[in-house]
Amino acid sequence: MGEPHPATVLNVNDDDANRYLVNRLLSLAGYNVVEAATGMGALLMAQQHRPDVIILDVKLPDISGYEVCERLRANPQTAAMAVLHTSATFVTSDKKVRGLDGGADAYLTQPFEGAELIATVKSLLRLRHAEQVARQRANALAEMDRRKDEFLAMLGHELRNPLAAIMTAIGILERRPTSDDKEARMRGIIQRQTNHLARLVDDLLDVSRITRDKVELRPGSVDLVPVLRQVLQIVQPMADSRGLGLDVSLPSGPLWLQADATRLEQVFTNLLDNAIKYTDAGGVHLRAEQEGVGGAAQAVVRVKDSGIGIPPEVLPHIFELFAQADTSLERSRGGLGIGLTLVRKLIQLHGGEVTARSNGPGHGSEFVVKLPLDHTMGKSAPARDAVDLRRGRRVLVVEDNSDARQAMRDLLELWGHQVAVAPDGLQGVALAMAQPPELALVDIGLPGLDGYRVAQTLRAQVGNGIRLVAMTGYGSPHGRDQALRAGFDRHLVKPVKPDELDRILSEL
Repeated sequence: MGEPHPATVLNVNDDDANRYLVNRLLSLAGYNVVEAATGMGALLMAQQHRPDVIILDVKLPDISGYEVCERLRANPQTAAMAVLHTSATFVTSDKKVRGLDGGADAYLTQPFEGAELIATVKSLLRLRHAEQVARQRANALAEMDRRKDEFLAMLGHELRNPLAAIMTAIGILERRPTSDDKEARMRGIIQRQTNHLARLVDDLLDVSRITRDKVELRPGSVDLVPVLRQVLQIVQPMADSRGLGLDVSLPSGPLWLQADATRLEQVFTNLLDNAIKYTDAGGVHLRAEQEGVGGAAQAVVRVKDSGIGIPPEVLPHIFELFAQADTSLERSRGGLGIGLTLVRKLIQLHGGEVTARSNGPGHGSEFVVKLPLDHTMGKSAPARDAVDLRRGRRVLVVEDNSDARQAMRDLLELWGHQVAVAPDGLQGVALAMAQPPELALVDIGLPGLDGYRVAQTLRAQVGNGIRLVAMTGYGSPHGRDQALRAGFDRHLVKPVKPDELDRILSEL
């Protein structure tokens, strides 16, 4: 292994004798020395030689050392260089402060001892080395974070594709009545566990966005009461399977919020799912009401259970990432420890707060969510007339996953539509050109011609008469925006629930 290269020091001073003396001291100390007599010369030498340390006199014949330092800091190629100001005339404290505030790392007043100069240079080199190490570590962490995000996006896509096929298939089975109790139970198990897997995938991807403050809301006027009723429909089968009662108290009138309805559904599904999961006997209580009046009025939702409770030492950290109430080795309750982190972040983004209470193990838990009410809403907007697609529309499904493609075809035909299918983008475009469908469901990650290009081609060749719906395993806001720019009318993230698909088709 070779010896490390000696550090390079740029010595900037217009006094020849002073510059020679400093050069001599630095050379004897083992440093490579380059020099300049003017401020502009210093900037040029810094660019050419990339010194580790610049000894910069404040008083120079063209521009001051202060300005030289400011220009060095403003240039990304020289910003990390250590700068030592020296001066024989500007020695007042305010001048030193000006130099340090302007970007200098240290300040020496001439005349100074040679040992003091060399010790200061060594100190600056240690500082520069530490900064380089820290910068390299930060860059490495940033690269690891980027790769992690790419991996999670790909993981989400790969998990959502099979989930989409399973969810569509169970949707078909549910529409075929059965008298076999065992078969009905098996269908219920498949549906509950598929929904649970879909929520875990969503949480896993959302927590990556939350840690980078990339979560986006799409707020609008939302009545919280129907949102909670929808959540109750989702969690009721799980409560039934555990023999738990759901005690619900909702107001008779609306609770209007400026909120993202999808995110609120995610919040309260998480809270109720946790309450049910951590309760072995008794029940779960959901209560929503308005508290306060005027501008201070809030919607308050309480989710209370009679379950395992939260230990006092865990309670202060329950909303932290990967915190768990169930810390036993067997981890029988499952979960990733990220749901409550998502809950807190999403509620904070809505301008609200969430708190947790528990009297300890065995005494249950209560989570209280408070959200500001929207006082501009007096009544709900008039509902739009839904279009009944049951009359039999021409629908094109472009999907490369064979199971998902077949399940979607069977479901749509069960609803009475005429369905054509294609396994890739090129065949999808060819089918649409031969007989234009009224609606096309297009996967984004297609071989050959991806879904974005399919949409652009169909918009250019078929026109705006066709309705286009993107279906993808990538759920990022960027992907949604890109889909809309490509010409899609809607963007759906897999797995798409049959009821949700039915609603979207009706709205289009």
